[in-house]
Amino acid sequence: MNVDHRGWRRIVKLDPARPVSDKRLATVLSWGADAVVVGGSGGYGVEEVRAVLDRVRHHSPTGPPLLPVALEISDARAVCPGFDLYLVPMVLNSHDVDWVVGHHHAAIKRYADVIDWGKVVVEGYCVLNPDATVARLSGARAAMGIDDVVAFARLAEHMLKLPVFYLEYSGSYGSPEVVRAVRRVLGDTRLWYGGGISTPEQAREMAALANTIVVGNAVYEGQDPFGAG
Repeated sequence: MNVDHRGWRRIVKLDPARPVSDKRLATVLSWGADAVVVGGSGGYGVEEVRAVLDRVRHHSPTGPPLLPVALEISDARAVCPGFDLYLVPMVLNSHDVDWVVGHHHAAIKRYADVIDWGKVVVEGYCVLNPDATVARLSGARAAMGIDDVVAFARLAEHMLKLPVFYLEYSGSYGSPEVVRAVRRVLGDTRLWYGGGISTPEQAREMAALANTIVVGNAVYEGQDPFGAG
């Protein structure tokens, strides 16, 4: 499948560490998302990742769904083949250089000969919920003002030339003011927003500000934030 992430507007995110029933998965895949991303903050391995991929690929009464499926890599040891894209986060506001470039350097050193760079999309993460697991694990400087966030967005686009800048509120609904300010300064770099979207109203609000919205927790909580059924 030839995949262009720049056309994605709505993403559903599935965490391999969180169980979801076949019935619920079928419902989620009917929401009308543009892509499925498999990933989370850890607690899973290759077997769990492969199981989610297989279920998404084949969970349809009339055959495999046409949705592109991407793996967001939080641990190189949980990477497996078969995904359309591989998303690689750089936590730009981390105090720990390993989460910016260190883990990436180690993975490239080990796996460079088997990496298909045509399927790799690097995301410049800015983690903004201090209580989130990802903030704790990555040592993110999450309690920042708008000026700091905007500066990271400019860094992502103009210095690092990243294809994606990701505002990650991880379970907490974020600030439309922050999203709006970041969108104003980005050009070629796409703005993705994720965090706390659980209602169609919230989905519409953030979709009007960001290029792409990512829905995760709602998958497991019974809501349909896209209003598809």
